[in-house]
Amino acid sequence: MSMIARVTREGITPEVTRPEADRLISGDPVHTTWSVEEQGGTYCGLWQSTPGKWRVNFTEWEYVHIHSGHSVVTDDTGTATHLRAGDSYILKVGFKGTWEVLETTLKDYVIRG
Repeated sequence: MSMIARVTREGITPEVTRPEADRLISGDPVHTTWSVEEQGGTYCGLWQSTPGKWRVNFTEWEYVHIHSGHSVVTDDTGTATHLRAGDSYILKVGFKGTWEVLETTLKDYVIRG
């Protein structure tokens, strides 16, 4: 077993989901996730979403790096953060608000439970 893994979509069967109906605000966003690593409460992979808006409630810590697209994450106080290609952010446990994909967005993620 190799002790190094490339973060890529190649050779991985993606999981395709949509936001839960009670969280959906607008559009019909389709989420595609390529899970590269799942080990000991830590998850890593790539995630892509088509346009739409839904409510989020982060119960885990997440690091993201945006490869392409444009999303807006807005917290419950109304503070909006634009996520664009080249941006990296940490979304902390307890973050509540909305995620809106304006242009199909592709990100790397690392989630720590």
